[in-house]
Parts: sequence; C-alpha cells; structure tokens
Amino acid sequence: MHNNDPHAPHDAQGENPDVEAGNLEIETLKLQLSEQQALNAELREANLRDHAELDNQRRRMQRDLDQARRFANEKLLNELLPVYDGLERGLAVETGDVASVREGISLTLKSLLKIAENNGLVQVDPLGQTLDPERHHAVSMVDAPGAVPNTVVNVLQKGYVLNDRLLRPALVAVAKGE
Repeated sequence: MHNNDPHAPHDAQGENPDVEAGNLEIETLKLQLSEQQALNAELREANLRDHAELDNQRRRMQRDLDQARRFANEKLLNELLPVYDGLERGLAVETGDVASVREGISLTLKSLLKIAENNGLVQVDPLGQTLDPERHHAVSMVDAPGAVPNTVVNVLQKGYVLNDRLLRPALVAVAKGE
C-alpha cells in the first residue's frame, strides 16, 4: 500500500521530486542573491570612488579659480610698474622748469593710456558728437551759438569703456536748442 499523505515521512529509498526541485531552486536563488550582493558592493564602491573623485576635482577647480582671481591683475600691474617708476623719478627731480615737468607727465600719461588700451580700456571723448545717453551723462545744457542742439560742447570728465562694456560714462555739457 502506498501512502499519499504529503505530511507522511518519506521512505528512505528516495526523496520526493518536489522537495529536490525546491532545494535546487533555493540553492539557485541563494547563488543569485550572493552574486547580486557582490555586484551591489562593487557598485557601491565605484560610486564612492566617483563621488570622492568629483569632490577632489571640485576642490582643485576652486583652488585654481581662487589662484586665478588672486593673480588676475598680475600682467596689468607688471605693465604699470614702469609708469610708477617714471612718476617716482619725476617727483625726485628737485630742479627743472615747468615745461620739462609737463613733458614728463605727458609721456607718463601716454604710457599709462597705452597700457590701459592693451588691456581693453578705451577712452570716451565725445567732444563734437551727438549726445549718446548710453555712453554720456549730460550734467548741463549751455548756450553754444553755431552748435547743433544736443551736441557735446564740453567734456567735464572723460568716460571709459572696458571690452565694449561701459565702465564710466563721460560727463558732458551739451548745446541747448534754439
């Protein structure tokens, strides 16, 4: 007689095929789980390395940016040193007539303007031009016989443009209309 009770103990000759299949499936799942855990650990490690590398790169870039800011004016200041030296030499001269002092100041100013030009600074001297509110600041309107209305007849302070961007508008007086 054969016992069909699933809860009955098995005979010693062989195991139930359902149990064997279940055990095989459990072992396969355990193997897959351990593989996935190993892969997960590798991915976590790679993620940590990438994160650390990004942090290091961010710090390097910040350090480079700080250095660039600190020394951004180095070239300009190096070009200004001869102007500074010329002014000091001019002040050291005890004797001299006004004409030679004036000539020295004129040469120093030309040198300074050339350095500024080389670094993108352009002077705005609008004398005789039509008032441009984008580049000129009218501080007064004056009677100017023979001048076209809204024309700059006097420049009180020159303006400056740095690389096509207005740094300071020119302060001007313009001709009144009739």
